Amino acid sequence: MMKLDHATLDALRRSHPAWRLLVASNAPLIASFLQRVFVTPNVRVIAQADLLEMLADELYALRDRFGADVYPKLPQAYLNDWAANDAAWLRKFYPTGSDEPHFDLTPATEKAIAWLASLGERSFVGTESRLLTLFDLLKQICTGAETDPQTRLAELYKQRAALDSEIVRIQGGHIPLLDDTAIRDRFQQFSGLARELLADFREVEHNFRGLDRRVRERIALWDGSKGALLDEIMGERDLIADSDQGKSFRAFWDLMMSQSRQDELTKMLDIVLQLPPVSALKPDIRTRRVHYDWLEAGEHTQRTVALLSQQLRRFLDDQAYLENRRIMEILQGIERHALGVRDCAPVGEFTSVAQSAAAIDLTMERALYTPKIKTVLSSAELELGDAGMDDTSALFGQFVVDKARLTRNVRHALQSVSQITLSNLLSSYPLEQGLAELIGYLQLAGEQPKTIVDDTINDTLIWATPDGLHKQAKLPRVIFVR
Repeated sequence: MMKLDHATLDALRRSHPAWRLLVASNAPLIASFLQRVFVTPNVRVIAQADLLEMLADELYALRDRFGADVYPKLPQAYLNDWAANDAAWLRKFYPTGSDEPHFDLTPATEKAIAWLASLGERSFVGTESRLLTLFDLLKQICTGAETDPQTRLAELYKQRAALDSEIVRIQGGHIPLLDDTAIRDRFQQFSGLARELLADFREVEHNFRGLDRRVRERIALWDGSKGALLDEIMGERDLIADSDQGKSFRAFWDLMMSQSRQDELTKMLDIVLQLPPVSALKPDIRTRRVHYDWLEAGEHTQRTVALLSQQLRRFLDDQAYLENRRIMEILQGIERHALGVRDCAPVGEFTSVAQSAAAIDLTMERALYTPKIKTVLSSAELELGDAGMDDTSALFGQFVVDKARLTRNVRHALQSVSQITLSNLLSSYPLEQGLAELIGYLQLAGEQPKTIVDDTINDTLIWATPDGLHKQAKLPRVIFVR
């Protein structure tokens, strides 16, 4: 047990995240929100986008209730503050294969929330069940540590005699029952231990990470041979799994993975929650599936331990080992030089950084090579052609549509009406140059922003050619608007 002297408490007040949470100015927001989204639903990890959305809803409800000035920061700013090193109420990390940050509660935050929950008054405080639990624990310790076979056998014979006596009493019709007070006492004890077990998983996972970090530090600072390092660290089968924390967790996991145990827990919880003394306490709805919450939390911790072990094995790989050794040598060299000039700093510019970021020139960003086009000059002599043999009628048969005249026709027609269709316009100004002039009107309609084209109605336009033929074109109705 930690000694609560003045120096220890003063250090805790300055450094422990749980204490900092309790004295924070926005502690009600932090504790209530994190308890609602993490503790109550037994959620281990939440993506940043989902957590931001939930925090935005929480802030909106609080500002609507207490005023717009309460909690003025943005949700992202609050999350950054809570995950900062000087707060450490949330753990911000990037899961493997994801570029989006995720968040989880730290054990200190869960302890602070649990302590706040314990401040509420309890209508009933049971002590008998706790005393019985203490007796059972001491009995298990004494029995499990006993090496004398005769003593162990005597204890087993005593238990068998007690069971035989109870069987005889029940066969005779004397069935001992717990009264309502004893049932409530034991159920409260069960609920408290169930919640504490869920909270313990985060601390177990945190301790595993701390153990992994200490092992990595030993590897990085190791200055001997790699064989001696492996003998130092990997002498046991697995340092993480064979620690006290790992052994206890593995024993728990073996018990919970038994299907018969799960079925037995489900059956007993259904029976207990239907008892009138227990239902009168209005237990949490999640109590019925608390053993499944244990499984979910345990599975998450199991994955964390497996991931840490895998990363540790990769960390001991030859290349990684050499790279980390080289990094530590560079850092130690920097430290030695810094200590050497600490008392007599050199005059002038001591050191400089050329640029704060590396200049990256990607290969695919470079322009492709374009070969130059060589100009070929022809030195052939020009010959005089026979002009009399060329047909020049095609040159003199060209004509140009006067768009200015078409514009004047449209403007003159719109002087008396607000809008006119192209078919009515051509009734007043027949086509003189055929299809080319019609295309000129259509181009003019496309250039004027007020022109309307009605695709639901088709107009048939007819014009005569110079040789007396009649041609027609069918197109959607075009309306010129003034």
